Amino acid sequence: MKSTGILRKIDHLGRIVIPRETRRVLEIAEKDWVEIFVEGEEIILQKYKGYDVCPITGEVSSQHMKLGDGKLALSPEGAKQLRKELEQYLVRA
Repeated sequence: MKSTGILRKIDHLGRIVIPRETRRVLEIAEKDWVEIFVEGEEIILQKYKGYDVCPITGEVSSQHMKLGDGKLALSPEGAKQLRKELEQYLVRA
């Protein structure tokens, strides 16, 4: 595990602030979910990577192909359907 040398105090509600630069590097945005793990005496925070939903088939899986910088997750069947529709669209254009 890499040390950043950053120290933070816990407030009266048990909260800490993750520095902006750390969030930027780890691509953690406002309202993103973060998982909390405990290993021995260590607390580990990790950006939550849940299962993706294919917007075409509705299939849920972590194995979908990611397109558009990870913003679009397609199942194999969803990719086939999208390809077919794109081909039809391009023929008409």
